[in-house]
Amino acid sequence: MSAGTRPRTPGTTAQTRLPWWALALPAVAFVGLLVLLASPASADTGSTAVGEGTVSRVVEFVRHALQS
Repeated sequence: MSAGTRPRTPGTTAQTRLPWWALALPAVAFVGLLVLLASPASADTGSTAVGEGTVSRVVEFVRHALQS
């Protein structure tokens, strides 16, 4: 018995379209991490501003977690 499949016509291909944010979000995350890696000294300025040093604490926490 035949399965009854349709013959494939040339030029009929599956098209996949991504939403704009599917490319934008990873790009923004990559740039943000690149900025953190490129200027780690600016995170340790020792200023008394609110929130200053938070990034350096997070980086140190991650480093400590990865070394364990």
